[in-house]
Amino acid sequence: MADTDADLARAAQAGDVSSLGSLLTRHRPAQLAVALSILGPGPDAEDAVQEAALVALRRIGDLRDPAAVGPWLRMVVRNACRMRLRGPAETSLDDGLALTLPSTEPDPAELLDRQASRDWVWHALAELTPQQRLVIMLRHFTGVTAYQDIAAVCGVPVGTVRSRLSEARRKLGESLLATADTAHDDAAALTDTRRREAEETFAAAHRGEFRSALTAFFAPTVESLWPNRGQVSGHDFLIRGMDRDLSAGVGHAVTNVVASRDLNIWEFDLISPPDDPEHCPPGAVWVQQVTDGRVQRCQLFHTPRPEQALALAA
Repeated sequence: MADTDADLARAAQAGDVSSLGSLLTRHRPAQLAVALSILGPGPDAEDAVQEAALVALRRIGDLRDPAAVGPWLRMVVRNACRMRLRGPAETSLDDGLALTLPSTEPDPAELLDRQASRDWVWHALAELTPQQRLVIMLRHFTGVTAYQDIAAVCGVPVGTVRSRLSEARRKLGESLLATADTAHDDAAALTDTRRREAEETFAAAHRGEFRSALTAFFAPTVESLWPNRGQVSGHDFLIRGMDRDLSAGVGHAVTNVVASRDLNIWEFDLISPPDDPEHCPPGAVWVQQVTDGRVQRCQLFHTPRPEQALALAA
């Protein structure tokens, strides 16, 4: 006898990726029907289903009634469609789940880390092109979720971000379903390693040893892109920028690291000195392209202050 929805949902919450894949396959027609009823025929409906699948992958651990997984999955895709209809503000998809989750819900990244399925997801991400992988990682695993911010990080128009996300979601969904029963490398170990590298780099900077940290983790010919500066080669400009921050009394606190085989995304708070609370933006995202374990190319994106973000979304 076929497993019930409740059986599959409980197994998926315990980390069984094949059960999660079965649920997504079983309920995809119903999700697509919901998307078509809201968005009409066309690529937007397919994109909403794929985007909802990624949200479900992260949030399956929060489903309180396993028997209700079907209505829950339809609700997820309904929220995805509503986000698309809201227009340029590009609210995060996770916002639409607030009423169905406990009030003390963990961060989405924590939910992913708790699930054995994380390795399944990261294996599927590795099958994407670097450009597709970057937009997916930013949109779904960092705080950079607005399309205009992703476009700024990637240095491409918003329309290009949309098309890359659409293609990436399609490929990711196909790969997830095709590889559900395959064992994969431990993505958590890689992320932990990359997070330690990020924390060690900033700790070394505050000890006056930033150059040695760069030598360990960044190629000597690293290419870096900076706001209002353009492209610069080598360690020296990175060191001068850090020296300016430290001389001004700026602090750095790593808040999130997302890693794949060839890509790191560091998110960190920028802590202005007490006597100049508006000295720097509230935070930054550092996107790094990695080859043979060392950063070859990187780009910095400053998180806008709340009032700036509202102005951009208006």
